[in-house]
Amino acid sequence: MMPLLAGLVLCLAGFAAWFPVAATVLWILALETSPELWLAALTGGHMVIIGVAKAAGLGLALVLALRAGMKTDRYNPAFAFLFMFGAGLVHGVYPGLSLLDSVRSLVGSAGPFAFGFVKLPAVWCRAVIRTVIYGPVAAVAFWGALSLAGQNSLYSFEQGALRLGGPGQPPFLAGFTLIAIYAGLMELLGRQRRLDVWLLVLNFVILLLTGARSPLFLAAVVGLAALFLPAPGMNAFRRIMVLAGVGALASLAVLFLGSLSFIRVVGLARLGEVTDLSNRGIIWPVYERAIASSPWFGWGVGAGKVIVPVGSDLGALIGTNAAHNEYLRIAAEGGFVGLALLAAFLLLWCVRGSRLLPAPQKLLMRLVFLAFAAHSATDNTLIATTSSIFFMWVSAVFASGEETPKAAA
Repeated sequence: MMPLLAGLVLCLAGFAAWFPVAATVLWILALETSPELWLAALTGGHMVIIGVAKAAGLGLALVLALRAGMKTDRYNPAFAFLFMFGAGLVHGVYPGLSLLDSVRSLVGSAGPFAFGFVKLPAVWCRAVIRTVIYGPVAAVAFWGALSLAGQNSLYSFEQGALRLGGPGQPPFLAGFTLIAIYAGLMELLGRQRRLDVWLLVLNFVILLLTGARSPLFLAAVVGLAALFLPAPGMNAFRRIMVLAGVGALASLAVLFLGSLSFIRVVGLARLGEVTDLSNRGIIWPVYERAIASSPWFGWGVGAGKVIVPVGSDLGALIGTNAAHNEYLRIAAEGGFVGLALLAAFLLLWCVRGSRLLPAPQKLLMRLVFLAFAAHSATDNTLIATTSSIFFMWVSAVFASGEETPKAAA
């Protein structure tokens, strides 16, 4: 098998080297189908598939760097993870965390920011932005095909409510769809196209059907805020009509609340559990105890994977050993110093990267980062595969902003 795999890797590397844009589009679409779920069900190797998927992203960044060159990115958040890794080596890592596992976590954590060091071509940036917008639709179509083939289910039921995405995938589909909505809103602020409007509506429907509450709330808040930013062809009358339409839909939802309880968000609202933490409150105290035992510099990058061991009773109870709170996970891995450093780098990276964007898009991007910060309190926004897509899209938008002054000149 090893020679066969080596040959396959070389073929894929050659394809990416000759056709980097096509390779990037295919990688985004593949990643958004969550192969660590459906492919692992067929072949096994859940963690291996995640590692290969993230490594492919690093490979794409390397190919683009060789073709287009590199640039400095002094505020890149990857530096914060490098600091936390070094601090962990000096301080000592969490019991049960090997050096190799810590290195793997470092690559997985810093890897999504690699595109910030690359001079990204304009055609590549456009392809990334458009693919991110289409990604959730393509993922649903792919899962629908698997469902028809009897390999998986397109939806699942949780407490009697439907969740689009099949068993295990709704949170990931919701994360990718939230990024698609951010990207769609950014596009609409730059150019008004009817297709983009319909794609935005479709992505909102997909997000609603996933039953993910935090992403849906954040998408609604960012979407309403974007409605009041200057955009081509968006006058006061159209803004009022959009708000009226949203209000009418909300009123209909309230009137037919009983009939819509199959939608998870509505069902939880009827039960008065729309703000419950889905058992997150059970796992958070474990991370809090780990932080208290090493508050300043934490237990090393990757500690979040072993603080709650895989296969433990707690992990089995809630279905995961992940923190579902990046503030707790980063504090456990890098301490308060590492957490503060990462927050500072993300803030500076956002401000510096968005400074050349047109004013409406600059404001929206900074609002997106605020939404990302809020989302990080209840989800794995920095370690899940969605982070690879999010930060690639951010890098593409920042690079597009850098190209605009050159085009004007």
